[in-house]
Amino acid sequence: MLKRIHPIAGVIGFMMILTFWTSTAYSELFSTAAGIAVVKAMILKGMFVLVPAMMIVGASGMQLGARRKDAPARAKKKSMPIIAANGLVILLPAAFFLEARASAGQFDTAFYLVQSIELIAGGANLVLMGLSIRDGRRMVKARR
Repeated sequence: MLKRIHPIAGVIGFMMILTFWTSTAYSELFSTAAGIAVVKAMILKGMFVLVPAMMIVGASGMQLGARRKDAPARAKKKSMPIIAANGLVILLPAAFFLEARASAGQFDTAFYLVQSIELIAGGANLVLMGLSIRDGRRMVKARR
């Protein structure tokens, strides 16, 4: 069962972050202040899908990879704490901060500084999660 749940949760997490990242970039480049506020509100609501998906992928990955010592498993074990810390320490607080500022119409230096940090951290998580997905696929192929 975990072998099915883990990749599904991982892809959901990846797609959610990708959607947040591209929506943010698009709204900043092509939308109005009201549009940016809507995107920030939707991202905050999307956390109710992202956070459980990431918890599931982390917990299931720990169980599935507990005894594995191969290179892809080691890579996944190294990247997951970075992904989790990045999400909990940077991305989640940034989502709350940016939504509050955007809904109040406060598009000041602090907003854009945090927005820049969020885009960089989100991009880093996308890269790390993409590599983890690749490594997971390699592990499945090696098992067959």
